[in-house]
Amino acid sequence: MTLHEWYAMQQELDQYIEIEHDLQNTDLVERKLLALLVEMGELANETRCFKFWSKKPASDQDIILEEFVDGIHFILSIGLELGFSERDIPIVSSEGNEDVVQGFLKIYNLVDQLRQSRSADTYEELLRQYFILGQSLGFSIDDVQQAYKAKNEVNYKRQQEGY
Repeated sequence: MTLHEWYAMQQELDQYIEIEHDLQNTDLVERKLLALLVEMGELANETRCFKFWSKKPASDQDIILEEFVDGIHFILSIGLELGFSERDIPIVSSEGNEDVVQGFLKIYNLVDQLRQSRSADTYEELLRQYFILGQSLGFSIDDVQQAYKAKNEVNYKRQQEGY
């Protein structure tokens, strides 16, 4: 599955949500950026990477992967909203295994930069760094693709059930 296929799936879901909630002519970038930040917090909380005061272990990998994929949904959605979905962005990197806390902080910073600049270069770096974070968390691209497809189906179902 290529990144363009991910964008196509996300665009279908976004259009469905926008029609269901009568948001077709609404600029949703700010809300999507905030949603991404919230999802990043949920992901960080599940990894417990910053909880130096706690001995409780991280959540199971499947829970962390689901939270990670939630972030992908919003990053792709933001890319669609800003018109960056046609760019050829490499998402596989050899840069994994960085310090996870530093990875989160880089991404938070990039989200803020993107909010201010709305530049394609910042968006590309955000997407790239997010996938590097995924590698650092132990996820292969295949893991992420399968989880993305599964969560996409869950998101449709939730919309149909009035989530």
